[in-house]
Amino acid sequence: MKLLTVLSCLAAVYLISLLNACQPNVSIQTAQYAVNGQKLYSTHCQNCHGAKGEGLGKLYPPLTDAKYFKDNRKILPCIIKNGISGPIKINGETFNEKMPGLPELTEVDIAYILTYITTTFAQETEKYSQEEVRMNLQNCK
Repeated sequence: MKLLTVLSCLAAVYLISLLNACQPNVSIQTAQYAVNGQKLYSTHCQNCHGAKGEGLGKLYPPLTDAKYFKDNRKILPCIIKNGISGPIKINGETFNEKMPGLPELTEVDIAYILTYITTTFAQETEKYSQEEVRMNLQNCK
């Protein structure tokens, strides 16, 4: 058990340093959110959106469109929590498969996942805070 804890800490330090090496403007707190988000992403999102956010053909959109993330920042927590149906345009392509929501995720879980996705795949430098996610979830349609 102790070895597992040490290995987990070493992996977290490695991921934080890797993220910071790629993006020197990312704060330590943002990097920590991203590390936690990576674990949640691999459990809840990776099967459809891919290990590198590349998506799956015409079925599931990639998570690499920085403009989409920036323009839709306020609704992204709603999409994760409640899912989405209907067409969306990502990287100039239209996707129209229904995405199920993940209602079991907490506000901080959603903040972690969004921070991981946006800093890793879309090269953003800002984290999503739990407070921002909470506020945005209150405004879901």
